[in-house]
Amino acid sequence: MSGDTPRRFLVEHLSDFRYQEPAQGSLMVLRLHPREDGGQQVAAFTLQIDPAAAPISFEDCFGNACHLFNIHRAHEHTAVRSQADVETAPAPDLPDRMEKDAWGALAEAVLPLRHWEFLAPSRFARPSPALADFTEAKGLRRGDDPLSSLLELGRALHDAFRYEPGSTAVDSPIERILETGSGVCQDYTHVMIAIARSWGIPSRYVSGYIHREGAPGEQTPEGASHAWAEFLLPDLGWLGIDPTNDTLADHRHVRVALGRDYADAAPTRGAVFGGGESRLDVRVRVEEGSESEPAIASRAERPFISDATPTPVGPRPGADQ
Repeated sequence: MSGDTPRRFLVEHLSDFRYQEPAQGSLMVLRLHPREDGGQQVAAFTLQIDPAAAPISFEDCFGNACHLFNIHRAHEHTAVRSQADVETAPAPDLPDRMEKDAWGALAEAVLPLRHWEFLAPSRFARPSPALADFTEAKGLRRGDDPLSSLLELGRALHDAFRYEPGSTAVDSPIERILETGSGVCQDYTHVMIAIARSWGIPSRYVSGYIHREGAPGEQTPEGASHAWAEFLLPDLGWLGIDPTNDTLADHRHVRVALGRDYADAAPTRGAVFGGGESRLDVRVRVEEGSESEPAIASRAERPFISDATPTPVGPRPGADQ
């Protein structure tokens, strides 16, 4: 296989929380700044928050760039808009299959204490009777080598499930998609991670975006964030596989955050004091950019939020330059 060339994308992400009655305060953690590793580069990043708030930058235990903010006054909604100018990495060049003793090499290379968080069950990616029944019914077993086994697993999950927005929620367990056969990208990803971990392959969840290009297998809709998985393999490092779209993670994929599962990489997470029932509207736009594109901070002619001032956020300390 051969990789694609790097590409540049402009990504806008709006999360707009509307409350039934005025909230008296809110606290939120954001994981919206794309990662700067694995060949991915971030040229610029801005945040807009309405009502106005001053975000504090920090890095979590998985190396994700995070922002924390709070609002200490009555407000009827909280809107967060991020904009990123990102150069993505191409898909890696891969062998047709790995060496004959690759499973043994993987077992020797994986250090239980170093990789335990990506080998042990987690909240959304864990063994269950439903998962055991599913893998048995589909004949999903590890094959001759880890690489071909993962590629075949991703293809099998793409074929086994129906992509159906709204069929699951962000906190749905894997049993939901296993029993109904319908789900979204995070469900495909959690199932693949749970199976790969049972094979002894360190597996982690990646949240981000995909630029649709009409390639075979694409089914993630426009206007949505995305999720896929990465797997640690001998001599190849962390390899991204997207079972929802039956593809390697390639130039179309913008990596934002990673963790054990969705709980570690959610774009927004927080608490609201008061407010009653709430409703969340999410809009995502991913456009291909070029060297002639204006800086994202000047793209206010097409804003999602018109009454908030963009806050430039530079590279986090220690990020690859």
